[in-house]
This record gives sequence, structure tokens and C-alpha cells, in this order.
Amino acid sequence: MAPDFQRARRPEQVEARRAAILGAARELLSERPVSRISLRELSDRVGLAKSNVLRYFDSREAVFLEVLDSVWVAWLDELEGELSDLDGSGYERVAAVIATSISRQRLLCELISTMAAVLERNISVETARAFKTRAADRTERLAGLVRAHAPLDAEAAGHFAKAVFILVAGLWPYANPGEAVATVLAERGMPAGPAMFVDGLTEGLANQLVGLAVRAGQSPEW
Repeated sequence: MAPDFQRARRPEQVEARRAAILGAARELLSERPVSRISLRELSDRVGLAKSNVLRYFDSREAVFLEVLDSVWVAWLDELEGELSDLDGSGYERVAAVIATSISRQRLLCELISTMAAVLERNISVETARAFKTRAADRTERLAGLVRAHAPLDAEAAGHFAKAVFILVAGLWPYANPGEAVATVLAERGMPAGPAMFVDGLTEGLANQLVGLAVRAGQSPEW
């Protein structure tokens, strides 16, 4: 993209600029973690001055929240199909499908793990309101998908959907340690990061489902 293109004035031009910025952000995220991407690097990649990027997003973090939302929706689309193909029933089966599915979404997991501590810290009230509204919609959709495959009421399914993201945020950094820690874990016979993440998430989600069922007076043997 040319670095000197004119400021967008028409709605379609604004959308094109926003799409270009988001595309550049995703390119950078394929190369390095979000914590190592500066606003200057992002603006250089898209071919804009930093001040021009801030005409379309109020901060670096706001850009990555938009990316998070888009990959979140894409994952839910995939998960819906994967759950519909679920063979049999059982809390652990449902948990395993969800854990395995989200483990393939590396970008989503990384952004979830940085959401509360990084991405939600330098944004305007308007950006926070828009993101939290969309996040509530995504969480509600996940709860609905789970309810179609597990005997939970709406409140319990909503609690479970929130727990998915809390567990991902906690487990992901531990499953992706630095080189020194990874070496020590291997010496101690610990599973590799991907297996650690899927196994830990499956166990945690299954326990959530069983616990919610018991609290609701349902059989934990489903």
C-alpha cells in the first residue's frame, strides 16, 4: 500500500483503511506476539503515519481487539460444525471437542491470554463499550452451542462459556514457555506445550461441566 494515500472521507474509504490496518496487524501477529508489536511497526507495515492510524482506531490495543473479535467469530463458526459432528454424549466429549478446537486457533488463544492485562488497558470508553458488547454476544453464542450438546440451563451454560476463556487465558502462557523453561520441563518429563494445553483445558472444562450439572441437580454421569 502506498504510504501517502489520501485521508479517507467516504464511508467505503474509511472501511477500506480500517481493513488495511487490520490486515497489517494480522500479518505482524503471524510473525511475533502482540506484546512485541508497536504502533510504529503497525503504521509502517500499513504505510501510514501513526497519527493517521489513530484516525481509525483510538490506540494500538483497539486494533488488536478488533482482530480478536474477528478470530473469535471464525472459531465459533468452526466449533458449531465440530460439535454438530460429535459422536455420542458426555461431558468429557464436549470438553475435548472444545479444547481441541480452540487449541488450533493459536492467534485467538494468544489474544485471549493478553486481553485483560494488555489489550483492555489503553482504550477509550467507546472502544471498551463496543468490544464488551460484542464479547457478550460471542459468549452467549458459545453458551448456546454448549446447551445444544450438554444438559445445562442458560445460566450454567453462560458460566461455562465464560470459564472457557478464563481457562484459556491462564493455561496458554504456561503451555508456551520461554526456551529455558521449556528445556527444564522436557528434562522433568513434562508433556510438550500443545499436549499440556489440550489435556489441561479438557480436564478443566470437563470439571466445570460436571460441577455445574451437580449444582443444578442433574446427573454427573451424563
